[in-house]
Amino acid sequence: MRPAPILAITFDLDDTLWAIDPVIARAEQLMHAWLAEHYPRLPERYSPADLRALRDGIVHARPELAHDLSALRRESLAQAAEHCGYGRDAADGAFAVMWQARNEVELFADVLPVLHALAPRFTLGALTNGNADIARIGLDGLLRFCVTARDTGVAKPHPAIFDAASAAAGVPAGQVLHVGDDPARDVHGARAAGMRTVWVNRDGKAWPGGAAADAEVSDLHGLFALLEQGAL
Repeated sequence: MRPAPILAITFDLDDTLWAIDPVIARAEQLMHAWLAEHYPRLPERYSPADLRALRDGIVHARPELAHDLSALRRESLAQAAEHCGYGRDAADGAFAVMWQARNEVELFADVLPVLHALAPRFTLGALTNGNADIARIGLDGLLRFCVTARDTGVAKPHPAIFDAASAAAGVPAGQVLHVGDDPARDVHGARAAGMRTVWVNRDGKAWPGGAAADAEVSDLHGLFALLEQGAL
């Protein structure tokens, strides 16, 4: 029996629509420079790597924050400020600088052409564990919704976040296609929730194991081609 037609497509954001590592590295550098100007004792004591380590430690100490990257970042900055003799409010300005830069991304070249081609035909949305803001990035005209781990209370691959995306799209899970770069969080998570899946493998990695995606592509042009062929 032929599966029901795809009516909605959800996209992971970080490392699917843009490369995240250079974005975060730049954001951390800008934040560090801002701290050096306004709270100099903090960057003297903590390098960007030290602040990341502090944040990672908070994940273990406060697992209830694990799905909320913004809260984790704020809390790590607040603790660092206290350790340096500043008030926790120092975290607010530092986080604002970082979050603005975190949303200054460079889309992969294939992203906008394909989203523009797909938007008239499918309900498109975002599904992310991260804290990107699609309105700040300028994708809110193409992606009709953005379901986040922070808003849902759980992170991928938990099925509840995929259920929330299906609800946001107004489409049964079996008619949603999820597109992402992470085999466990995106592919296995979406499959377990009843969605069809496409693995975006931009770097030519080997599949790590487990049930494979319904399709593998090297970029979104490959996704568009499969949809045009009716292969999904």
